[in-house]
Amino acid sequence: MITEERMRDRLRSGGLKVTAPRLAVLAALQSAGHAEVSQIAAAARERLGSLSTQAVYDILAAFTAAGLVQRIEPAGSPARFETRVGDNHHHVVCRSCGAVADVDCAVGAAPCLTASDPAGFVITEAEITYWGLCPDCRQGAAHG
Repeated sequence: MITEERMRDRLRSGGLKVTAPRLAVLAALQSAGHAEVSQIAAAARERLGSLSTQAVYDILAAFTAAGLVQRIEPAGSPARFETRVGDNHHHVVCRSCGAVADVDCAVGAAPCLTASDPAGFVITEAEITYWGLCPDCRQGAAHG
């Protein structure tokens, strides 16, 4: 678990002022993994007491703009946020329960894939989502 002083340093390194709501949201993100806004808000409220959902959205937008968090949006599920940034990793999503896990980049340096025809674009990042069944859902399907 990251210390509060490290969280403060992280906010400052992103050019953000250190506030109690930002610390609460960052702490929630650190312990939650690939969390939805509702999960982040609930955990931040446990630490802080009171915090509006809109404030959580605003904080997450500031964190994303500062490069402190990454927003991922698997098809068919709400946006999720994580603190693992800057390494161009990918994600695997369970089609049954929606669990999300990180997958390290499969090939070389960013953007990991070379497009056969980038249509004139300069590609700086590749966002890959693998889909399948997590171990728990696979085991449940085998016993069901």
